[in-house]
Amino acid sequence: MEYAGLPPRELERLARNVQPGAWAVDTRQPLATLLGSCVAVCLYDPLLKIGGMNHFMLPDMGRSRNGDVDSLLSGDFAMEALLNALLGKGAKKVRLQAKAFGGGTIIDAGEGSLSIGLRNAGFAKEWLQREGIPLVSSDFLGPWSRKIIFLPTNGEAFCKRMVTNMATAEVIAREERAYAETLRRTPQASDKKIELF
Repeated sequence: MEYAGLPPRELERLARNVQPGAWAVDTRQPLATLLGSCVAVCLYDPLLKIGGMNHFMLPDMGRSRNGDVDSLLSGDFAMEALLNALLGKGAKKVRLQAKAFGGGTIIDAGEGSLSIGLRNAGFAKEWLQREGIPLVSSDFLGPWSRKIIFLPTNGEAFCKRMVTNMATAEVIAREERAYAETLRRTPQASDKKIELF
């Protein structure tokens, strides 16, 4: 199906949702996400007409108390995973372009909450610059939540800023709290370790 020319509302209905801590690469279906203090980065290869999106809450993760590195859901892992998924589908790093969104301050999550969005936005810009991937458009910071729709077939992105009402703030806060808990969770004794060989 060709998605270019469809109104954003219809694109949103047809889109694959990218949850906090996830990423997706697609060549056909639109991708969408809802952001608060999180950041979503969209990468696009214009020659292959393939792209992807991630959604992360924290720039990086340190080691947990038992020494394991809890990186699966952090920004540094999300960026590497998205880049590697695109490269695995034939994209070339020298052709990639980026669009990035989010880092808003929409909920009061306690001390330091004002800097989470700022840290995420700064991390995304620094990572892209370090990797030599041009950031062709962005919409960061401010008191808004954002709905993002990305078309991997042509690199087009739609960003709708939303004044955060109590209902929207609660949905975003619930998703971000659940995501944050997965980042803080330490493996229990019952968690099985997998040894790769």
